[in-house]
Amino acid sequence: MCVERAQRLVMAIMLGLIMGLAASGLIAVAFILQLIMMIMLIVWALTNFCPSIFLLKKILPPCKWD
Repeated sequence: MCVERAQRLVMAIMLGLIMGLAASGLIAVAFILQLIMMIMLIVWALTNFCPSIFLLKKILPPCKWD
């Protein structure tokens, strides 16, 4: 497993968890987690710095796409 793939999997799992929380009635928790994800994606888009990739690089190797 490499950093970029792991980050995409974590993001997909988080979105699924948020959807499950919203469906089970925990709207406030789902809203807060969704807001955190949105802020992280906006920071990533504006600065090319993703906190989750920064942390995952400490434990996983980078992807080699060739």
